[in-house]
Amino acid sequence: MAGLSKNMPHPTEIKLHQNTRMLEISFDDGKAFALSCEFLRVYSPSAEVRGHGPGQEVLQVGKRDVTINQIEPVGTYAVQFSFSDGHDTGIYSWDLLYDYGLRQQEMWDHYLKRLEEAGASRDPALAPAQPTRAR
Repeated sequence: MAGLSKNMPHPTEIKLHQNTRMLEISFDDGKAFALSCEFLRVYSPSAEVRGHGPGQEVLQVGKRDVTINQIEPVGTYAVQFSFSDGHDTGIYSWDLLYDYGLRQQEMWDHYLKRLEEAGASRDPALAPAQPTRAR
């Protein structure tokens, strides 16, 4: 996990919209991002998702309908989400969330490509029983 950088923007507002499953986050540099709960779940910074080293990432499948049930502050530098599928590990620093906002489209396209290559689905009913490791 990257440490909090002093010159990185800090959030001024975080809003969770349950009906659209979107998290809106505004930063003090004027930028604002809307990140889906699914995006935040499949890119969780937890060891369970990222693994313990390069190439150990676990492809998250069947997460289309996941929501965030709870947001907990972690000190003054991050938040931790509790997701509707039971996942509640991984600390999302402000730097990480800002980076995710900037790179969201590129990251999402990469995720969709990995799903397609694995023959997996975003839909829970179509997801394979076992997680698929990254190549």
